[in-house]
Amino acid sequence: MFQSFFPRPQLFFTSAAIWMLLCIIVWYTVGPQLGAAVGLPPLAPGETPPVGLAYFFTPDNLWFYLYFTIFVLIFGGIWKIIARDHPWTNWSIWGSAFIVFIAYFAVQVSVAINNWRGPFFDLFQQALSKQGGVTAGQLYALQLNFLEIGMVGVVLNVITAFFTNHYVFRWRTAMNDYYMSMWPKLRHIEGASQRVQEDTMRFANILEGLGVTLINSVMTLVVFLPLLFRMSEQVGDLPVIGAVPHALFWLAIIWSLFGTVLLAVAGIKLPGLQFRNQRVEAAYRKELVYGEDHADRAQPVTVRELFVNVRRNYFRMYWHYCYFNIARYTYGQIDAIFLNFILIPTIVAGRITMGAWQQIATAFGEVSNSFQYLVNYWSTIIELLSIHKRLKAFEAAIDDQPLPAIDQHYLEREAEAGEIAADRPY
Repeated sequence: MFQSFFPRPQLFFTSAAIWMLLCIIVWYTVGPQLGAAVGLPPLAPGETPPVGLAYFFTPDNLWFYLYFTIFVLIFGGIWKIIARDHPWTNWSIWGSAFIVFIAYFAVQVSVAINNWRGPFFDLFQQALSKQGGVTAGQLYALQLNFLEIGMVGVVLNVITAFFTNHYVFRWRTAMNDYYMSMWPKLRHIEGASQRVQEDTMRFANILEGLGVTLINSVMTLVVFLPLLFRMSEQVGDLPVIGAVPHALFWLAIIWSLFGTVLLAVAGIKLPGLQFRNQRVEAAYRKELVYGEDHADRAQPVTVRELFVNVRRNYFRMYWHYCYFNIARYTYGQIDAIFLNFILIPTIVAGRITMGAWQQIATAFGEVSNSFQYLVNYWSTIIELLSIHKRLKAFEAAIDDQPLPAIDQHYLEREAEAGEIAADRPY
């Protein structure tokens, strides 16, 4: 799954994670000083960022684009030397870097919108309270600023969708080519054709959504956590707890990690059940296919037994999804009111304006949603894990390793039926 597309996957992903962490540390420690040294300084203390399209061309943002390019060229250049013979390095290295950049830029669009919310909703509040001094021209101008940001988001979404579609299909092509080159070893595994055609397709399609969202979540945390840390200074006492320095920052992390652990524990059995579900469905389907050409196959007793396995597995899944959904939906309902609940003392004290509340709510939501990646996408992750289990059987056969127990059981059953020689090494 990975070595077909990425050069030396374990080393590649480990080095990429370390390199990214190093880049983040350098950016938040000496990055501003380096930017100032090249004539692209950050905003001065107390200076508000511009609203609208101009935000993307501030000196500190231009410095980040240059900074990112330099670090990517260094990392990619080293890996191009290490993996000079790998056929997919251009897509796996440079393509991955481009996806990381557009994910970061998508977060910057969210930051630009959050910057716009402050002045717009402050004016909105003044106009509704009839404090005077607010003109229609001011509100129209801010609406145009929002349109500028929105059009940047539209262009970015189109580019992201187009590029990731091609990127993921190249990954699927790499997997397909690799598995087909090993077909003599794989053809006797149950559902081999389905695993090469359908499972690689589903793996690619699911990974397209999950992968981009994961990268976006990481970039969101990198950008919004410092913003939320600063915004927490506007928040007063918390209900029950009282005053806590940078309360929103810590609450966003704790609340989101609680939800992640809760859903992970509640759904711990689901990946295995999904995998078994694919297996029993494949066994039932294959027996029916054999029955089309062989009169002695797909007999009522055999088919009934196979369908009983299908039914049993589905009923087990329904039960485990029942308590999983109780945990998921309960957490989601409480999450909907969590921020407003903890902000009630601050709102009553009049410490924040409507614009500030909008910015805090957006930053808190972005951070908590990023931390809740597993919560929001657990069902899809379960499906991906089950597909991963099926494709791992291919890798076991390629490396002459024992197949998973459930695959061995099926091969023994087929051998007894005379479809596969009992002494086959697979």
